[in-house]
Amino acid sequence: MLPTSSSTTGRSGSHARPNSFLPLYFRRIVKWQQMDIEYTFWQMLHLCTSPKVVYQHTKYHKQTKNQWARDDPAFVVIGSLLLAVSTIAYCAAYDHSAGHAVFVIISVLLFHFLITGAVLATFCWFFTNNYLREEVPNSHVVEQRVEWLYAFDVHCNSFFPMFVLLYVVHYFLLPLLVAHGFIPELLSNLLFMVAVSYYHYLNFLGYDVLPFLERTTLFLYPIGIVIVLSPIRKYLNTLLLCVLFFCLAFEHFDFLAVILCGFNPSRYIMNVYFSRLL
Repeated sequence: MLPTSSSTTGRSGSHARPNSFLPLYFRRIVKWQQMDIEYTFWQMLHLCTSPKVVYQHTKYHKQTKNQWARDDPAFVVIGSLLLAVSTIAYCAAYDHSAGHAVFVIISVLLFHFLITGAVLATFCWFFTNNYLREEVPNSHVVEQRVEWLYAFDVHCNSFFPMFVLLYVVHYFLLPLLVAHGFIPELLSNLLFMVAVSYYHYLNFLGYDVLPFLERTTLFLYPIGIVIVLSPIRKYLNTLLLCVLFFCLAFEHFDFLAVILCGFNPSRYIMNVYFSRLL
């Protein structure tokens, strides 16, 4: 799919490739030998360590193939496989039946990644094309638009570090995070807050790299909302008070921890998916 489309409708060449690109993209999903696996893992690593490098390579991809979106479905395929493996690990440790485990794996793949990703990509695609594109004063200049597949690529890029935090790191820390008390709730909320904030930061980077968009800092606003609404602010203030009055309250510290208990996202999610109180 071309990232640009001419404002002149008489050019048939600009409409021929988008119709044939998506079928080609889907055909490559079942052809493992045509996927660049090594480059995909390189992208996944750098999305967690230096995401700006990944989007610098997106510019090179635009220059060489004249499109912003990836023409290789390897990222989606490998990401789905890794998500399935991590869900299987959760089911093996906490599920009560094989049939329910299959249901959990399918629902996580569809709703956590693909369907939610398609909805978010569609919203961002519509929002950027209608409200964030720079006005082109000259009608003879080629009009540039965000490709839907690129918007989905941005979601996949943003989702992977969140997957690492909330599916992998979370799995190994789960015995601590689901415990009762103040510290497990603090750590669980902190982990979720960092993961969601990093998702929106990578979302911002994905659209900020497009030269024909403006006001892309709007994609950073959800981070502020997450921080304001997160219970972590209450926990940090409470933690400060606990440090100040630790000596006075030490004898009743267990009682205070029970009082200060709030929402624990780890316990909530495990109870929803595996129907057991942890």
